[in-house]
Amino acid sequence: MAAALPRPLIDPFGRRIDYLRVSVTDRCDFRCTYCMPEAMTFLPRSEVLSLEEIDRLASAFVARGTRKLRLTGGEPLVRRGVVDLVRSLSRHLGNGLDELTMTTNGSQLARFAGDLAAAGVRRINVSLDTLGAATFARITRWGRLPQVLDGIAAAKAAGLHVKINMVALKGINDDAIDAMLRWTGAHGHDLVLIETMPLGTVDGERIDRYLPLSAVRRDLERRWTLAPLGDTTGGPARYVRVVETGQRLGFITPLTENFCDGCNRVRLTATGRLYLCLGQDDAVDFRDALRAGIDDAGLDALIDRALLAKPRGHDFVIARKRAPAVARHMSLTGG
Repeated sequence: MAAALPRPLIDPFGRRIDYLRVSVTDRCDFRCTYCMPEAMTFLPRSEVLSLEEIDRLASAFVARGTRKLRLTGGEPLVRRGVVDLVRSLSRHLGNGLDELTMTTNGSQLARFAGDLAAAGVRRINVSLDTLGAATFARITRWGRLPQVLDGIAAAKAAGLHVKINMVALKGINDDAIDAMLRWTGAHGHDLVLIETMPLGTVDGERIDRYLPLSAVRRDLERRWTLAPLGDTTGGPARYVRVVETGQRLGFITPLTENFCDGCNRVRLTATGRLYLCLGQDDAVDFRDALRAGIDDAGLDALIDRALLAKPRGHDFVIARKRAPAVARHMSLTGG
């Protein structure tokens, strides 16, 4: 008799949820200006899920039809033992799970790229907002550009496909996008441009740095040939092919052109709260249930109840002197 197919996770709006993003830690070795204040306070370790708890929850989602897992942070590679978690989760590849990926700032990649590739990771996203050392230091505060570039080179050498995520910031790196397109094209990396999002309290005003990607695209089209593509990697980016380099360029536009109608993802925070939308506060706590000894049937039922709370979309707005759309930081939610 053939094995029964998993009951798919369908939200109240008929969308199939097959993508889980997991923040393995809220900690980071950078202090990016658009992500967190420099004097950031991180959570006590007792409040953060253990690697075993993350494994159990992620495995429960795979059993229900999750096809893609992305490990995020904070910076996931500063979490001790995270490669062991990757090795454990890789057992699902080919057994329900299509892809196991990671988003990283690249600071630890030179050390871990080979281990990630050996554990079954085939593709990673690296956050890199500029190739200029001074601007990089200004954005990340604590980051060192050569360390990140060495990590990206190590990832490529290990056989990992690298996608560069670049947050577009008016007056800071908007003059660096062409250089990034040339560099990613020369090295065989895809590039995704991202609008800044109103998540968590940061130093300064986001409106001062908000750059609508609709305007960026119009500007790029004066110098580059951008051929529309139907490609998707399961995330919110809309892609074009840069004819001059052959590489893909993606646009993530939560403010100018939101991507909610096709949302297929949920996010598990480092503390075990499942957020059904990046830009809403609807969430279900799994940590207390795990630590109270919930059995597999109960965990499965809790996942079903959680999906009932998934909203149609977010309420992101960039406005001066307005509180962020949600108070939690991206480092806790998972990028």
